Amino acid sequence: MPHITDEELVSEHVKPVAVRIVGGLLHAWQLRNSAATVPHAIERLRAAGNVDNLSRLLVDDPPPYRGRYPFLDTDLYKTLEGLAYELATGTAAEPVREFYEEVVGLLERVQADDGYLNSFFQDPAAAKKPWEDLAWGHELYNLGHLIQAAVAAARHLGDRRLLAVAVKFADLVVARYGEGREEAVCGHPEVEMALVELFRETGERAYLTQARLFVDRRGHGHLKHSIFTAEYFQDHLPFRNLPSVTGHAVRMAYLAAGATDVYLETGDRSLFEALERLWDDMVATKLYVTGGLGSRHSDEAIGDRYELPSERAYSETCAAIGTMQWAWRMFLATGGAKYLDVFERIQYNAYAVGLSAEGTAFFYDNPLQRRPDHEQRSGAEDGGDPLRRPWFGCPCCPPNIVRWMTQLGDHVAAERDGALLIAAYATARIDTEALGLTMESDYPWDGDVRLVLDRAPDEPYTIMLRVPGWAKNVTVTVNGAAAGATARDGWLSVERVWQAGDEVRLSLPMPVRAHGSHPHLDATRGAASLARGPLVYCVEQQDCPVDVDDLVLPRIVNANIAKSNADIATSEGAVVLQVEAATAPPPSAELYPELPQEPASPETTVTTTFVPYFMWGNRSPEAMRVWVRNA
Repeated sequence: MPHITDEELVSEHVKPVAVRIVGGLLHAWQLRNSAATVPHAIERLRAAGNVDNLSRLLVDDPPPYRGRYPFLDTDLYKTLEGLAYELATGTAAEPVREFYEEVVGLLERVQADDGYLNSFFQDPAAAKKPWEDLAWGHELYNLGHLIQAAVAAARHLGDRRLLAVAVKFADLVVARYGEGREEAVCGHPEVEMALVELFRETGERAYLTQARLFVDRRGHGHLKHSIFTAEYFQDHLPFRNLPSVTGHAVRMAYLAAGATDVYLETGDRSLFEALERLWDDMVATKLYVTGGLGSRHSDEAIGDRYELPSERAYSETCAAIGTMQWAWRMFLATGGAKYLDVFERIQYNAYAVGLSAEGTAFFYDNPLQRRPDHEQRSGAEDGGDPLRRPWFGCPCCPPNIVRWMTQLGDHVAAERDGALLIAAYATARIDTEALGLTMESDYPWDGDVRLVLDRAPDEPYTIMLRVPGWAKNVTVTVNGAAAGATARDGWLSVERVWQAGDEVRLSLPMPVRAHGSHPHLDATRGAASLARGPLVYCVEQQDCPVDVDDLVLPRIVNANIAKSNADIATSEGAVVLQVEAATAPPPSAELYPELPQEPASPETTVTTTFVPYFMWGNRSPEAMRVWVRNA
């Protein structure tokens, strides 16, 4: 689809689409979120002191703040955002509503008269004063998550109490940092996209202006850096001059998402040109095959082009969510299917792997390889867990998973310029003002999609079906006859005067694919990864008859698909791959042996099972590989 001109702002063309996921894998994820992850998060937030940090401010001599970081309120805000969606379903358990009511009530009571709200800095005994350390205080980052929770509550519950709290805090920020005021930015971008959303909800243009100011002020020396350099904060150059995505991965993704929101509302072409350039460079040189972003543990940073080590992949779960937020906004800005391809790759791989099968343990970082003796830990810890953890000292990822899981339906479809764009496939109910339909699919395990219309306009209307970049030989029929549609720029468009009862069938064949890597990507040179549909696969030692490090895939991979059982994978009906491979001869005991004149030949043929990457790590802690030696 063509890009929008300056005069044709995208937000004027995009209309809300009501989507309710009712079956399939995404529905199972949402049910698990409701039954397990949400109650677990509430329990952990209470135990960690996040709620007590607010309630203690109601006494004259408050007890000490609990936690290492001054931004732990955000974990309550992200959880509240998810709870707004949960409560809107009408099926949430009573403890969920009780927690929601308790925290909203506390926020109303502890907010300062001028609108300031932060349980760390409002303590009279706090080591720093409000606004003293914008690089690490994260006060504006806190505000961003507060706004997003407030907007969700207003839209889905009709509850505007939290919105009143957020508006009061946002007004304080505008008065302090608005046009003609102190030129400052937050050390952790996030508030930018939230302020744009607050503008959309309230119509108050000052919030949009403030978001634009925060994007434009970066890179001009307004932030006092400490611990890490300006590049870590995306503050070494103006945003439009960044040559590549860089620095702390979550910060970069949130900043880019916010900048895209600013473009969506202002039509600033120079901003969009920078966004498009940064996106294309990221996808070409800095994303893992799983869609993960960030290769460095030391500063949680993105790294150089082609710096993508498998066993040291940081690929933070929050960075996966931030990159999906950016991808969705780029899709809204352009209609580009390529952004949805990346969105989908992240959703089913780099994001989904962050949560355990039972929904109560989490990965913070998401490697693509596990050595047998690996422990999950940072450099500041003495020892660590072998796999996922129930919570973290900096628990930004678990509440982020909670809120995003509730919002999966928001990223299935969009209506634009008189057309319905089906961006993702699931079993779901979709309704626009003009049209209503039911979509049925066992995606991502199967590529067959069925749409049945029960409501349609009297005039011609276009349904656009996304064709994933991996899909070949795609077919589409309407009422059993070939639709005559040709895929263009990642979309199949079917336009006609629809009738209730019309049936559209889309077939996306899903053969097993083997992927290599760019020759400049040293870490995976000479190796291959397997994929089917949007899913990346990996081999775990439990399913491999030889050491996974000695497994060798043939040049042409021979793989059969099979349904999983309880011994192999953790999701009923999951598709696993039965792969014919070989085992290399035993390696030399030397770390750097002299190379033989003739290459060694594989000795033994074996059959091994590859499971979807997002399922790994739910059994005993053994070795795992996404990338396997290629013969």
